[in-house]
Amino acid sequence: MRRIVSVLGLVAGSGWLCGCATPGRPTPAAAETPAGPVATGFVFDDANGNGVRDAGEKGLARMRVSNGRDVVLTDGHGAYRLPIDDDTILFVIKPRGWMTPVDPFNQPRFYYIHKPQGTPALNYPGVAPTGPLPASVDFALRRQAEPDRFQVLLFGDTQTASIEDVNDFAHDIVEPASGTPAGLGISLGDLVHEKPALRAPLSGAIAQLGIPWYNVLGNHDMDYAAPDDQHSDANFERTYGPAYYSFDYGPVHFIVLDDVIWHGATAEKKGHYTAGLGAAQLEFLRNDLELVPREQLVVLTMHIPMVQIAERKELYALLAEHPHTVSFSGHTHDYRHWFIDARDGWPGATPHHHTTVGATCGSWWNGALDEVGIPHATMADGVPNNWCMVTFAGHDHAVEYRAARRPADYQMNIYAPDAVPAAQAGQTEVLVNVFAGSERSTVEMRCADGAWTPLERVEREDPYYVELKESEKATPPPKGRKLPKPDKTKHIWRGVLPAGLSAGTHLIEVRTTDVYGQTYLGRRIIRLE
Repeated sequence: MRRIVSVLGLVAGSGWLCGCATPGRPTPAAAETPAGPVATGFVFDDANGNGVRDAGEKGLARMRVSNGRDVVLTDGHGAYRLPIDDDTILFVIKPRGWMTPVDPFNQPRFYYIHKPQGTPALNYPGVAPTGPLPASVDFALRRQAEPDRFQVLLFGDTQTASIEDVNDFAHDIVEPASGTPAGLGISLGDLVHEKPALRAPLSGAIAQLGIPWYNVLGNHDMDYAAPDDQHSDANFERTYGPAYYSFDYGPVHFIVLDDVIWHGATAEKKGHYTAGLGAAQLEFLRNDLELVPREQLVVLTMHIPMVQIAERKELYALLAEHPHTVSFSGHTHDYRHWFIDARDGWPGATPHHHTTVGATCGSWWNGALDEVGIPHATMADGVPNNWCMVTFAGHDHAVEYRAARRPADYQMNIYAPDAVPAAQAGQTEVLVNVFAGSERSTVEMRCADGAWTPLERVEREDPYYVELKESEKATPPPKGRKLPKPDKTKHIWRGVLPAGLSAGTHLIEVRTTDVYGQTYLGRRIIRLE
């Protein structure tokens, strides 16, 4: 049953006041006063920044607070009231222009865990007993500037399995990403490869970016000894808080989803995971989006691609009421775009754009060591391990792919022979892997300052990756560092050299313009004999 608990529906004399609706933001429907245990508290302006509501610190009206299902608005004094049980995480939905406290790793602390008895230790420690509910569960906010145009860092699958992996991640990803003018960052799940002890050094590396950092739960962040999904997230919650939540930054509403459902082992089956959301999370989404203005951009982040979620039709229906949406995931260790439309069950007027943004670990930190001793970790679609920077401006956004420890303009590999007979130029194939390319990219080639000609998008294995994999037969990588088999990629383009080129050395140029209107240029030299 749908529930939106609102301060507007509580009776006079209870201390709850009705506020006026914010222009452009709908007011939720009234609901009955919840029966059973309730949490109460305040959202307040933390003037001195100590995280505690001191005398004189003002409560903030019309702030959103959730128990993971219901969403309420604080009253004129900043007070809220929410139903709870013994397995509840309360959290404030950060509004634009305000910030929650952060821990020493710059991870936002916007939540309170209420699990009086804690959770059992399985493979990993669970949530420690939190004891009785405090008389007031308060959430601190402090003002901060948030421009209309800002940038966000996205890290897909850091997936460190050893302290050496953490070191490689720090050098390969964090060092090049440092200094970027981002307002925040998000890791898209599989933070560690079933090694919770590595979370602290991993977070310590990410903290050097100096920005608030949010985390998505991945399938390798769960406890596989759990009998069910409810307990599988406990160790993640112990470190990071709720596995799903939302917040605003600038003019954008961000939603972090937990789309990994754990099915514990039975006598008949081993434990396994599937992609899904569950009833409580869907209800939270419904209630959360009810309070998001229709004109606001909604950005969803998750681990498993949206197209695999069991309840994707229900999710699509909720999102379709908002004309400006986009989503990102990790999990697949490749770079791919989906333009979800009516053929996929999308009911919106325009397709929904979903992107899997590759992986910072690439092929799980595998492959031969490069010149500085880091596995090259190229992914099976031929794309180097990477991170992404997203620029948001109002309803618009643009994603920039960034290869690990490479210049920002390194966006493609061009494959052509070093030398061919001049008479065979017109039959000589040129392949281009545009790392972040999509069906909406344009890719053109010219040679020797000739005319630009369009290339044809094909599904092929990346030639360089095929060679890398083949080379493992002659020079096996260190134990456990073998690359996966090559995959056909959807972002390779094909053409041939112009016929009639004269003998000599020539420059091949490839120009691509992506779905966001960003243009990049690649070059390769070929010799005609």
